[in-house]
Amino acid sequence: PHAHQYRCEVSVAGPVDERMPMAIDLALLDRILAEEVTARFDGKHLHRDVAPFTEVLPTCEGLAREVFRCLAPRLPPEATLARVMIAEDQDLSAECLGDG
Repeated sequence: PHAHQYRCEVSVAGPVDERMPMAIDLALLDRILAEEVTARFDGKHLHRDVAPFTEVLPTCEGLAREVFRCLAPRLPPEATLARVMIAEDQDLSAECLGDG
């Protein structure tokens, strides 16, 4: 096994309020990402420390699907998680659009 430095990108959709032109408060999104992604994955050995990857291979596809599964229910009702992309490097990435 060798270490990876993954990059995670998320896209959120929703109505944009005229007073606050964003689909979600970015401070809230940062908190959710810190709790669900950084705290859970950063510096961890995925095979040993992070379920479900103690049982299955932690591919970019699997990581994107797992992050999507954890983030989607944490968003406020007016926001929708549209996409999670996990990149291992500039040439290798996968995304989950919530459809599986």
